[in-house]
Amino acid sequence: MTATASHPGEASPMDPAAVTALLRDVSASLHLQEPDRTPMRVWSMSGVERLTYPGGATAVLKYARGPFTHEDRNLRAADLAGLPVPRLLGSAQREGLLVMVIEDLGDPQGEPTDSDAAAAAAELHATPPPSALPVLDQQALADLPSRAVYHLRQLHAAGRWTLDTEDITDRLRALERAAAIRSTGALIAPFGWTHSEFHPSNVHVGPRGWHLLDLARCFNGPGLLDLASWQGLSLRHPPDRERLCALIEHYIAAGGASSARKDRGGLPPEAWALGWHRVWAVEWFLEQAHRWINDPARDAGSIQVVRHHLEAAVGLLNV
Repeated sequence: MTATASHPGEASPMDPAAVTALLRDVSASLHLQEPDRTPMRVWSMSGVERLTYPGGATAVLKYARGPFTHEDRNLRAADLAGLPVPRLLGSAQREGLLVMVIEDLGDPQGEPTDSDAAAAAAELHATPPPSALPVLDQQALADLPSRAVYHLRQLHAAGRWTLDTEDITDRLRALERAAAIRSTGALIAPFGWTHSEFHPSNVHVGPRGWHLLDLARCFNGPGLLDLASWQGLSLRHPPDRERLCALIEHYIAAGGASSARKDRGGLPPEAWALGWHRVWAVEWFLEQAHRWINDPARDAGSIQVVRHHLEAAVGLLNV
């Protein structure tokens, strides 16, 4: 049974004292004493620690601020649906801050293969999505370039991203003009529960097989975006269309929808998926820049990332 503590009011989202207080309440609700904590990974908007309770039992602490504060809900839904995910033991939330205690799967026993990815994606996409998930249908997909333009305008209004970024505006406008046509086919299967951060680091391979991690940004949308995200968003390596073609075949062999091979938006599925995955990522990077992180000191690096992925998106989507 999952224990949940409720805390009204506001808290500083990444305030260590607030995280500690919420963790203390979750542990108490589980009838556990205060644990020792060992940091594992820490980002600007979230963190993961291993907890060791008196007696030697371990668990994992994950804390996050918006927009990642629905992961406990997603984990519960995935567990109830029978998906292989770490069990949520307890959670607590104040406005702007989520703290979860989840099952400790231990250290991974190896890197997940493309076959593991295919099996995990096929099982996730075959599972009916929770009704609370946001929807990325054809219209929402087509709106991504316009949303990115809006975020860029917000940055310009703040006096940021104004120097030598005309190419970013031009490419976003080109994508905006082509979006209605290039987004067609978004509803072709696989369409449903999509992980969105489907990377090798989020498929844990252990003695009980694979488990999906990090369900914070799931949506109901085109599952091909998961397959595209498997190879990541490297600045050093271009999108690998051949590798995605091979992964699509692995995916179909693992039980995924055979229509994953179908063209979309007048493009082969691998180009469509890799292109739209980059548009989706660019919109997210721009939103982070002005809303969630809002740190001008990071602008130079963020501009480089956005420019790189926009250039790839324009080429892949043949805009």
